[in-house]
Amino acid sequence: MADTVLYEVSDGLATITLNRPEAMNALNVAAKVALRDAAEAAAADPAVRAVLLTAAGDRAFCVGQDLKEHVGLLLQDQESGTRATMNTVRDHYNPIVRALTGMRKPVIAAVNGVAAGAGFGFALAADFRIVADTATFNTSFAGVALTADSGMSWTLPRLIGQSRASDLLLFPRSISAQEAYELGIVNRLVPAADLADEARTLARRLAEGPTVAYAALKASVAYGADHSLDEALDKEDELQSLAGASEDHTIAVRAFLAKERPRYLGK
Repeated sequence: MADTVLYEVSDGLATITLNRPEAMNALNVAAKVALRDAAEAAAADPAVRAVLLTAAGDRAFCVGQDLKEHVGLLLQDQESGTRATMNTVRDHYNPIVRALTGMRKPVIAAVNGVAAGAGFGFALAADFRIVADTATFNTSFAGVALTADSGMSWTLPRLIGQSRASDLLLFPRSISAQEAYELGIVNRLVPAADLADEARTLARRLAEGPTVAYAALKASVAYGADHSLDEALDKEDELQSLAGASEDHTIAVRAFLAKERPRYLGK
C-alpha cells in the first residue's frame, strides 16, 4: 500500500503530498499522523527553505476526516465508554496547523480539487494558496454536527471577515474556485492543467529567496492581525533588525548596486 503522505526535500523545497487519491485524500489516522510528522519535519529542518503542500489525483485536495474510519472509531468509543476518537483534534489537527502556520519559512498550498473540512482548514493555514479553476471549498463541519477545527475559526474570519465566515460555517455549501478568489480565500487562480507547474515554480522561487526575511514577514503579518498599531510598529522594528542582520540582506543590497540577480543563502 502506498504511503498516505509523501515527503520529499530537494534544493531547499520540501514537498508534502497527500496521497490517498482513491479516498479523495480523506484523513484517516495514518494520514493525519504522517502529515503531522511531515509538517513538523519541514519546520525543524534548516535545509528546508519553503514548503509545498499538495495532493495526489485530480478530484480532491482533501475532503477532511475519513468518515468511514471515523464512524467505526465512534462505535468503539461507545462500547468502551470513552471519547478517545475526538482527541484527534488535539493529537493531530492542532499540531499540523501549528507547524504550518508557525514554521519560519513560507508554505504554499496547491489546491487541485475539493478542499473540505480539515482539508479546507489546512489550505487556509498555508501562507499562499494557488488553486485550480476546477477546485471547490466547503467548510462541511455543521453538516456532520461538528464545530470548526484545523484552525478554521481563526483563519477564515481573518481572510473574509466574521460575517461571511459565520455564513459559510453555519450554512455549509460548495464554493467555486472563482467565488473563493473573489472572497479573498484564493491568492492565485490558474487553469487546472497548469496548477502543478505553476505551484512548483512559485514554491521554487520562495525556496531560493531570502528565508530570514520571509520568516519575518510571516511573523509580522500574524502579529499585526491581533495587536495595536503601536505594538505592530514595535514588532516591525524588532523583526527588521533581525532581517537587516542577515547575510541575505547584504547579498541583496550588493546585487542591487551591481545590477545583478541576488543569489540568497537563506541565512
